[in-house]
Amino acid sequence: MNATRRSLLDGAARAFAENGLRRSTMQSVAAAAGVAKATLYNHFRTKDEVAGELLARELDRLADLAAALPTREALAALSDELGAHPVLRRLAEIEPETLTALLAVDPGTWTELTERLAHALGVDADGADLAARWLAGVVLHPGRSSARHRQAARLAEAVAAPAGDQAVGRERVSTVLSAPGPA
Repeated sequence: MNATRRSLLDGAARAFAENGLRRSTMQSVAAAAGVAKATLYNHFRTKDEVAGELLARELDRLADLAAALPTREALAALSDELGAHPVLRRLAEIEPETLTALLAVDPGTWTELTERLAHALGVDADGADLAARWLAGVVLHPGRSSARHRQAARLAEAVAAPAGDQAVGRERVSTVLSAPGPA
């Protein structure tokens, strides 16, 4: 990705974090990026195209982050990133329906996302699905970082079952989810 396009997406992130998706315009994105609107239109035709590419860039960044860490630390880092993400927090505040629409993906997209998460975390499909559902909950209700880190540690134990050992994995998930949390 060239520097101009990267700068445009950085500007879009600032505009979306400030105004939300609906209230942001191509003009506000261009202004946040410090370029003329014509420059933005040379790279993107619509605000939806900008938002889509920004989302794709964020998913790449988060997948790279997760892949570079052990599962427990990856889940904690992902929860911190999603729990404090400026665009997500702004959407939760002023456009909750937009945020829930972003999370309500079709089954094919969910499968792609969980496969990508499975690869990044080094877990099986069931473990990735469980982790993705937890992370979606973090987006909606981030809670405290310390609580998320404790949950990430418990979840990492649950999803650590070898890919072929699903019975043990289900037993671990059941045990971890039914265990009382720290006071």
